[in-house]
This record gives sequence, C-alpha cells and structure tokens, in this order.
Amino acid sequence: MNTTNPRRQLKPTDVKRLNRTWRRNTEGRLALILESVTGPFNIGSVFRTAAAFGVQTIWLAGNATPPTNPKAQKTALGTDRLVEWHEPVPVTDAVRAARQEGYRVVAVELTGDAAPLHEAALDGDVCLVLGSEDHGVSPACLEAADAVAYIPQVGRVGSVNVAVAAAIAMAEARRREWASMGAS
Repeated sequence: MNTTNPRRQLKPTDVKRLNRTWRRNTEGRLALILESVTGPFNIGSVFRTAAAFGVQTIWLAGNATPPTNPKAQKTALGTDRLVEWHEPVPVTDAVRAARQEGYRVVAVELTGDAAPLHEAALDGDVCLVLGSEDHGVSPACLEAADAVAYIPQVGRVGSVNVAVAAAIAMAEARRREWASMGAS
C-alpha cells in the first residue's frame, strides 16, 4: 500500500522547478498598458499578477498611479522590480511604444465590435490594455488598438474590478498559448 499523499503541497524547491518548466513552455511575450488606473491597491495587484504571468513590460498611461506608491507596494509586495515599467504617458504614446516593441495591442473593453476574450486573437506577442475603474479604456485608445476583447459575464453584475479583469485576461492569454503548444 502506497502511503505517500500525491496531494501534498509542493516544497519551495519543487515550486521553482515547476515554474521553470512552465517558463520554458512559454514563448509569447505579454505586456500591459494601464490607462488611468488610479487605485493603488489595483495597481499593486496588477503588478503582482503580471510578475506571476511573466509580463515583460507595463506602460502606465494617463494619470495611472505608479507602483512605487506606498499603498500599491502593500499589494505588489515588491514585484514591480520584476516587471519593466514606464512612467505615465499619453495612452496613444503607450500604444505606439508597444507596437514599436512588436506587440499587437488588444484593449479589454465592452464595445460593439469586441470579441469574447476566449475567441480574441491573443497569440504571439500581445499587449493588453485595461482602463480606469470608472470609465474604462478611452475612445482614443480604442481607436488606436488593433483589436478589442471583452470578458463574458453571466452573473448579475455588469463588471469586475480592473485588477481581476487584468488577471483574467493575462491568464487567458497564457492558457491559450500553453494549450496550443500542448503544454501540460
């Protein structure tokens, strides 16, 4: 009789080994533009999640709060040092910079032509744009983006927190890549 429990939590060394395996199975680059996301706890949460999903670059746009804000640091837990990030610029400048770095820019917003996130073109090098908690992605950014995707919701709430939306979008981009590569 086997007495070892296969469902034990992994030790730190095993976690590092597992993460290294996933990194090797990840080729597409992922970036973010955060447009006028001002809530410091949202910024910190997005940076922490971005570091977990291997986001290379975050462009801050509009009046976005930088991750160096003391309140942002409470949720970021220092992960802003693991992701390259840029001080806020006008959103069209951020989109231009992302394109110059070779990213396809996909805004996450509800528009008439938006594709459901699970059907959106998220392959290759993609830069996801998320907008402010109150107004979403600006019209100028929607015009500049290569595509728009939305997160389908079936509950009685019409939206989710921007940090949650960012996490869902990053996870879907990575999941799609890993599924297409046959990684498991």
